Amino acid sequence: MKKVCSFILILLLISVLSGSGCADKSSSEPVSENTAKAFEGRELTVCAGAGLMKPMNELVQEFENETGAEIQVHYGGSAELFGILASQECDVFIPGAYYYTEQAMGKHYVFNESVENLTLHVPVIAVPAGNPGNIGRLEDLAKPGVELALGDPKGPAIGKVSETLCSKAGILPEVENNTIVRTATVNQLLIYIISGEVDATIIWEDMASWGEARGKLELVPIPEGQNSIKTIPTAVSMYAKDPELAEAFNEYIASEGAEDSWEKWGFEPCSP
Repeated sequence: MKKVCSFILILLLISVLSGSGCADKSSSEPVSENTAKAFEGRELTVCAGAGLMKPMNELVQEFENETGAEIQVHYGGSAELFGILASQECDVFIPGAYYYTEQAMGKHYVFNESVENLTLHVPVIAVPAGNPGNIGRLEDLAKPGVELALGDPKGPAIGKVSETLCSKAGILPEVENNTIVRTATVNQLLIYIISGEVDATIIWEDMASWGEARGKLELVPIPEGQNSIKTIPTAVSMYAKDPELAEAFNEYIASEGAEDSWEKWGFEPCSP
């Protein structure tokens, strides 16, 4: 937070200094037009989980407006993003679960001291509006005749989470038999549900707040004792081409000022 505050103070100081001194009273040109932004023209590549698209788009736009930076975001499954990070093509790494950041820390792909927890990711069962498959609990995913769409365990974080949940519940073989499609991103699971092509899936709770989902799906909570709630972290890559900009963005999306964007899109804050 200290660094974020310092960053904001620097921007304010630049604005004040640009307006000080002996100004030409006959000039009507606004001072703001002559004020350079902190990262004007500098570029950054962010790798973020596809399920984070809504709040991330909002935060990226705000950061660009305030700093003048140009942010390119690659959205995808966490395993895919990890591969991009390993290939040194990622400046800020934001997977859908802490597991992937732990792997990155172990391989020295990110600066350990840069890791910040952003929010929680809560798995839930999603069914089409009206719940045609009559799904009321996790074990119902194993019922004969139920058709499921699930994330690929080697793709999005929700794929590995779904596999873990079903394994713990002792229903993995039946669930695998009922799964008619595996997806590379969690966003694709949302499409299968709202179109009614499957009876159920497991997605992140926050996705129910997306406009395209409203009125087209219902959520079936997974009891806390059965669930596997994840933490979404952000970290600066060891290969960041502009470390100063990467650190500024990393801290910006983890700051108190960013909390409204996360909560607006249904994300639960991490415990203090």
